[in-house]
Amino acid sequence: MYQTLIVLDDVLQNAEELRQTALGLDYADKTERDYFPGRNSAHNVRVPALDELAQRLTGEALVPGTEMHGKFRLASAQDTARGGVHVDQCNWSGLFFLSQDSDCVGGTDFFRHRETNSEHAPYTQAHLDQWGYKSYKDFVDRVATPQAKDFDKWDRVMTIPMRFNRLILFRPWLWHNAGPGFGSVPEDSRLVYLMFLNNARPG
Repeated sequence: MYQTLIVLDDVLQNAEELRQTALGLDYADKTERDYFPGRNSAHNVRVPALDELAQRLTGEALVPGTEMHGKFRLASAQDTARGGVHVDQCNWSGLFFLSQDSDCVGGTDFFRHRETNSEHAPYTQAHLDQWGYKSYKDFVDRVATPQAKDFDKWDRVMTIPMRFNRLILFRPWLWHNAGPGFGSVPEDSRLVYLMFLNNARPG
């Protein structure tokens, strides 16, 4: 038995202050390489209270897992990108929602892959053997990359709605995708704080 998904509301007393910090940052220009809709903040902002809360909730010693940990992401209604259903490369993924409730649309979507009837990517050799793939790379080349935006291959099983000051933590091998962008200016667009965490003591 293990935890897969954690949702917590009314997390930070200074959530509005963090939102204003996010709105005051510079955001990188979009490029053709961008996989997800929207733009990331040019700089990371560490929020120790969120890092500490993630450790307490999971019961694991966690450290930043990727260079994206601690960045904000803004996505408006007109933003598009190449990406779709995906998994992350870390031990825990997290999103802290900072859009105002009156603006929020959608949230974070989770999916089941129809062919394998699984809500997660393979994370053991047994999964690969059961599903008939030679290696994780074989699975990525045949499923994860070409099927990411083919929504005939997926069933959406759950949406965690956006709500201001809500934190979600989930295992990164769960098939997931960002909900739609919304708004037209930073103040009313989709605004999240990104968390990608690794175990401090792997293995």
